[in-house]
Amino acid sequence: MSETIQIGDLTIQVTKKAIKNVHLSVHPPDGHVTLAAPNATRLDVARAYAISRLGWIRQQQEKLKGQARETPRQFIERESHYVWGRRHLLTIIHQDTKPFVSIDHKRIILTVRSGSDKALREKVIHEWHKSILHGAVPPLIEKWEAKLKVKVAGYFLQRMKTKWGSCNHARGHIRLNTELVKKPRDLLEYVVVHEMAHLIEPTHQDRFVAILDQHYPTWREARAELNELPLTAEAWKK
Repeated sequence: MSETIQIGDLTIQVTKKAIKNVHLSVHPPDGHVTLAAPNATRLDVARAYAISRLGWIRQQQEKLKGQARETPRQFIERESHYVWGRRHLLTIIHQDTKPFVSIDHKRIILTVRSGSDKALREKVIHEWHKSILHGAVPPLIEKWEAKLKVKVAGYFLQRMKTKWGSCNHARGHIRLNTELVKKPRDLLEYVVVHEMAHLIEPTHQDRFVAILDQHYPTWREARAELNELPLTAEAWKK
């Protein structure tokens, strides 16, 4: 169960869990704040902790506010689109055939029927993104199952508004943000490893950090790079 605390104009969502320490987080893209606390923590104690960290919270929110943001994609001729961190220009071809996408070193070629609207062009590109990820994710899972000695029961791809990935520890499932196809490929691997590490340790406690330190020692650099890349220009909600 979650509660909220109000500090001036700042609303913080508080969730109590079976953890040992308090975890305060400022989430992209809008800078909303969450606080995870041990089950026995009183709300006034959580509030006092949040107040002690107000300076850090504001600093993180300002950093997010100044972060580059993609302009909305219109899926039109010669528009820039990214795959694995590389910029491509969109070329649209009209043919009376089932829509499909191909790519070369400089262009993404979208073939659609004449009169296709933006919503359809966007849907075709998104399904293509998912097909790329479906080719890239299983080999990474197989590689890291052997390294981490875990088993992923299933993975899912979807647009996610505030996370790059998530893990259902009980079911052995991981979920990945389809936006990852636009980022450098090694950052997809970092997110896969991060979520798979949660199959061993569901929290972000010291044990989780130790797992990443042991198996993916550059995880801090990868996380920083991912969080500094442009945010998608979607109408994000909490």
